[in-house]
Amino acid sequence: MQTGEYAKMRDLEDHYWWFVSRRRLALSLMAPKTHQDAKVLDLGCGTGALSTELAANYDVVSLDFSSEALAFCQERGLKNLVHADAQVLPFPDASFDVVVSLDTLEHIPDDSAAVREAFRALKPGGTFIVNVPAYRWLWGPHDVALMHHRRYTKAQLLSLLRSQGFAVSWASYSVFFLFPIVLVIRALDKLKKGPPEVRLPTLPRWMNTALTVLQDVESAILRRAPLPWGSSVVAIAKKTD
Repeated sequence: MQTGEYAKMRDLEDHYWWFVSRRRLALSLMAPKTHQDAKVLDLGCGTGALSTELAANYDVVSLDFSSEALAFCQERGLKNLVHADAQVLPFPDASFDVVVSLDTLEHIPDDSAAVREAFRALKPGGTFIVNVPAYRWLWGPHDVALMHHRRYTKAQLLSLLRSQGFAVSWASYSVFFLFPIVLVIRALDKLKKGPPEVRLPTLPRWMNTALTVLQDVESAILRRAPLPWGSSVVAIAKKTD
């Protein structure tokens, strides 16, 4: 991620609808089957919003490749911070009950290596919850600024997970209802001049709240009936016994 984007993330991720909704979805996918005090790896923890919420119920380790991101995590008071490469995790085999990776795999040169390492670090029966950006044809300045290597279809993500030994128990696209708006914003971004950067529209509080509620409704739907398109792909995979 380009220098400066972590500061933007830290300013927004506690309240901006997209960050909040993505986090709530991941936590809702974990909650039914994850016992309290489970050991959880936040793989690509960024500036620490997810780790902060996870730490309320679980034994969390927060890992990121960026020392800048980990400095923000430290400011939050998070412990168990690890500066490391997801392609070579510094943990023994079978260390974690759950690995959560929210918008991380697309940043990693060898995503197969990262998934393989997540598999190795999980205990037998452990769970991998993963979210990635969807569709290569949505590629634009946003992806360049975030230093993405790729975007995924649902089929590509499932193939990646299965190739490294995971059994996929559930998968869906997300940001379904707002997808037309995402298309318009990305198209406009491609027309703008200047260096690539992440542009998240400034919203009045009522609109931000409304979008968060809409995404909560969508999350409730997709957990029961996977959605056919959206700007992200999310999956639950298991390391079978």
